Amino acid sequence: MDLHKFSISQLLDGLKNKQFSSTELTKHYLKRISKHDDDLNSYISVTEDLALKQADAADKRYHDDKALPLDGIPLAHKDIFCTKGVLTTCGSKMLANFEAPYSSTVYERLNSKGMVMLGKTNMDEFAMGSSNETSYFGPVKNPWNLRNVPGGSSGGSAACVSAELAPVATATDTGGSIRQPASLCGLTGIKPTYGRVSRFGMIAFASSLDQGGVLSRSAEDAALVLEAMSGHDPKDSTSLNYEAPDLISDINKPIKGMKIGLPKEFFEKEMPEYSQKSIQQAIEVYKNLGAEFVEISLRNINLSLPIYYIIAPAECSANLSRYDGVRYGYRCNDPKDIDDLFMRTREEGFGAEVKRRILIGTYVLSAGYYDAYYLKAQKCRRLVANDFLEAFEKVDVILSPTTPGTSFKAGEKTNNPLEMYLQDIFTIPANLVGLPGLSIPCGEHEGLPLGMQLIGNSLEEAKLLQFAHSYQLNTDWHKNMPNL
Repeated sequence: MDLHKFSISQLLDGLKNKQFSSTELTKHYLKRISKHDDDLNSYISVTEDLALKQADAADKRYHDDKALPLDGIPLAHKDIFCTKGVLTTCGSKMLANFEAPYSSTVYERLNSKGMVMLGKTNMDEFAMGSSNETSYFGPVKNPWNLRNVPGGSSGGSAACVSAELAPVATATDTGGSIRQPASLCGLTGIKPTYGRVSRFGMIAFASSLDQGGVLSRSAEDAALVLEAMSGHDPKDSTSLNYEAPDLISDINKPIKGMKIGLPKEFFEKEMPEYSQKSIQQAIEVYKNLGAEFVEISLRNINLSLPIYYIIAPAECSANLSRYDGVRYGYRCNDPKDIDDLFMRTREEGFGAEVKRRILIGTYVLSAGYYDAYYLKAQKCRRLVANDFLEAFEKVDVILSPTTPGTSFKAGEKTNNPLEMYLQDIFTIPANLVGLPGLSIPCGEHEGLPLGMQLIGNSLEEAKLLQFAHSYQLNTDWHKNMPNL
């Protein structure tokens, strides 16, 4: 039985009807990981013993008619979520031997719903990258073409779900790190409203931008897992004080008469012809479903990239100052004094991209430059937010490309940081203003998938998923997976 082809709903039905057990399902995925992941490098660690123990507990609950909402469903966790007693590396030499002494709220919530952890997925170091080539544990390959990148920083999560080495994976998004790899790997990826998912136990990169989310094969699968992850957490001061949303009830409602905004600033950018064609075809699908289109203007959207690359490095500089070789993580050998300890630990423990962002961030926060750069960037951030507030008075969701094109060759952009940063040009605005956004597959070019982005108003993840699900009921792009 090809269990890896089943949706989460189908897997739950199979488990409830005793067609297979969680142990059988878990062993099926562990076998696929063993067979295929040497080529992909999507996992940093595989937690086979823990997975089988959790699966056995799920089977006992099914036997006793005490099943939990997602009982026995395997998943992979991005290696940025702390898991007690399990290696949590954040893709860095700095944390290569770090076993977390506690678990993140995301892990605890999904564990409490009965989900089974297959392992921890590879990622760009400290979530800094758009290609998953900055990981200390080596680059991740795109299952659609092993010479290409899967996107980043959640490239390991995207690659393992795309290769059907897990039915779903957690991920994080600071400037597009869920949506961009979703686009490049042919998946559904959703970043919820900032504060919707707890950041407790999620290793910080840029605290005002980071948000946990989901990579899955469909909007329906994403809704099931995101609902289980969400909700207020008193351990996270940025957590929104709302109960977990109901993301399933309205997912099948028609979108007839609802309005989709097309930001002219996005569509004025140069895009490959195949990208324009795929987006136009997606627009026609929505028109046939009765949706109405409205041209909108996000006047300050072009400020997003420079704003992001001031604010994100500044917050990274502050957050990563804790890695000094004193308390935990990597420590250089035989330091001469405290200054030598700090300097060599950070020099040896961090990779080139992390060092670059720390240097930029320290510079823009330094005396004499704070007002000129960081403060001005925060003011401009407000202008971008105001544009979205105005737009959502007229439309329900905003549609755009997710990425400038399909996946690129490994090594193609590593020596050109600016070109790499431009990969996130369509995704960064949603992070700056804390809005939910998702990417769904909408086409292919030369055997590689392409994604379409939908951005929603604050706390309207259910509406976003409704639009995504409506599209997926009428297209098959999300059903296409690479042949392994």
